[in-house]
Amino acid sequence: MIALGIDPGAGGALAFFDTILGSLVVVDMPVLEVERGGKSKREINPRLIADMVLEHAPKAAMLEKVGAMPGQGVSSMFQFGRGVGMVEGVLAGVGVPTQYVTPQRWQKAVGARKGKDGARLRAIELYPAHSKLFARAKDDGRADAALIAWYAAMTM
Repeated sequence: MIALGIDPGAGGALAFFDTILGSLVVVDMPVLEVERGGKSKREINPRLIADMVLEHAPKAAMLEKVGAMPGQGVSSMFQFGRGVGMVEGVLAGVGVPTQYVTPQRWQKAVGARKGKDGARLRAIELYPAHSKLFARAKDDGRADAALIAWYAAMTM
């Protein structure tokens, strides 16, 4: 079975974990840079998400249940929510059953340690053959998605 773990948002990722083969494919959230209001903005592209989901054909998806974060502006929160909605719409449109999990629940279940690099460290431990995917500090979204996929495989 292929379980899909998703860390939503422009800095997030999609992780496809094959529980039979033990293989892992992690793809950064597909974003395109466009001009909006005279500024360059990164926007999630739903067509590219659909292509990835159809290519890997997961049997189920686990999407991180996120909410507003203190200190974020109204515009950025709206854009974030829009991106999450796109992911939900794509999954529904291609018929992938989706469940939601809070960060606290999946982090505790997979044994991720607290701290800035806790998820990256745990992803490297659980997926040693794929450690290069989590090598950089900016790969935290990849690590989160991979751990959510691990959690999905354990619970679905």
